[in-house]
Amino acid sequence: KKDISAANFVMHEIHCSRNIEVCRYCSESIPKSEIKNHIESEHVQVTCKCQMKIEKSLLKDHEASACPLRPALCQYCDIQLSFNKLQDHEIYCGARTERCGGCGRNIMVKELKEHPQVCG
Repeated sequence: KKDISAANFVMHEIHCSRNIEVCRYCSESIPKSEIKNHIESEHVQVTCKCQMKIEKSLLKDHEASACPLRPALCQYCDIQLSFNKLQDHEIYCGARTERCGGCGRNIMVKELKEHPQVCG
């Protein structure tokens, strides 16, 4: 976008009203010749693998940060599973025990990071 001089404003306005259309979904100014393609590529509804219907342009963000089926790593064992199963898995996985090489006690995996501070 740039400033338009007052002398050229009327011509600019006529040009825009003939050639530019405002998208009814995102209010972006689109050339009239491309509006159909814009709507089909950006605003058409698609179905994510989680069965949620979403605009095509928002799908990548949804899959990366909001989809319950997005891949997630367990903080304890680094196994990859879907985000909606992560919490139950981490409760189980963090409750497993491993023997401490320093004191010989069995320590829950979820407490291994803090254990060296109290190991004695």
